[in-house]
Amino acid sequence: MTYTLEAVGSIKEIGKSDWDTCANPYLTDRQCGIAYDPFVSYHFLSALEESGSAAAKTGWAPYHLILSNNGICGVVPMYLKSHSQGEYVFDYNWADAFERAGGRYYPKLQISVPFTPAMGRRVLSAADADVNEVEEYLLSGVMQVAEKMSVSSVHVTFALKSQYERMGRLGFLQRTHKQFHWINNDYRDFDDFLSQLSSKKRKNIRRERKGAIENGIEIECLTGSDIKEHHWDEFYRFYVDTGSRKWGSPYLSRKFFSLVGERMPEDILLIMCKRGGRYVAGAINFIGSECLFGRNWGCIEYHNFLHFEVCYYQAIQFAIERGLKRVEAGAQGPHKLARGYLPTHTYSCHWIVNKSFRDAVFSFLESEREYIDEEIDYMEGHSPFRKDS
Repeated sequence: MTYTLEAVGSIKEIGKSDWDTCANPYLTDRQCGIAYDPFVSYHFLSALEESGSAAAKTGWAPYHLILSNNGICGVVPMYLKSHSQGEYVFDYNWADAFERAGGRYYPKLQISVPFTPAMGRRVLSAADADVNEVEEYLLSGVMQVAEKMSVSSVHVTFALKSQYERMGRLGFLQRTHKQFHWINNDYRDFDDFLSQLSSKKRKNIRRERKGAIENGIEIECLTGSDIKEHHWDEFYRFYVDTGSRKWGSPYLSRKFFSLVGERMPEDILLIMCKRGGRYVAGAINFIGSECLFGRNWGCIEYHNFLHFEVCYYQAIQFAIERGLKRVEAGAQGPHKLARGYLPTHTYSCHWIVNKSFRDAVFSFLESEREYIDEEIDYMEGHSPFRKDS
């Protein structure tokens, strides 16, 4: 079987039909066994590019790979990076060490969804393709591209465990981290979920939910056509305020929110908070076929427990009502444990061209994986759930 590999500088050069055939076969075949992932969809990634959020000028130059055999059978969302911002898997120390040793760490190649710490498929193959063969051809192609482009490295972040394992067999260095995810054990409603927690944790959550709206806060949960441009105007104000304090400048442009609101409104849950008829806070979530993904939160007024209510408890409630299997509430946050979100591994893989540097990183990652395992084991021992639940 003859395959051809090609790199393009825009997802538009591939087109929606060919991209989504590989990225989201669920759209045409709901029995394919692959859950719908809004973040690898053509609509989401093209909105990042068209809005200028993922572009050469922001240090995220698209460099997507295409594998063809009588038509496109696999794609990889890849970006040429001139920095390490917006990735949520940190390699700043690697860059510093490599450059102090006389190397040039940037540019590098990043296989990920920009600005999005959510797990998912990173090497995308069509449902009717030979998945094992296509993934191996694409990953081999990635390594060849890295050497030909003279980049220091390739980084695949927030990959599925199955792809992480395949990449390990092909020689990629393996790295683990942790996030906190809420799992839906077929709960009837929010109270049913609470009944599985220890008495102390149950009382604390009820107190927080009550306290979050004590100052006259009204909460709106918006999806689909209920989301209007004035909602995006207000939410973007919150996003910029919070992003400026956390990162120095926001990653996503205002245009991005209009584009996803227009193209994939049914995949969005926008939770907005009002006080005195004025919007003061909000959070955006994206809806998959199995998972609710919490993404960005922002506010212009501080209210006790409002962040917990909007980002964690409202998300749980929505997931139960929709019958979703889990909620991924984004990066960081040990405080999520007491609110029913349990620690879980996340996975990334790294191909480093320089052998000496690769060997040094390999030794570091061995120790880091052991530490992550121990940390997760410790946190699982402090689960908020009743021992008999």
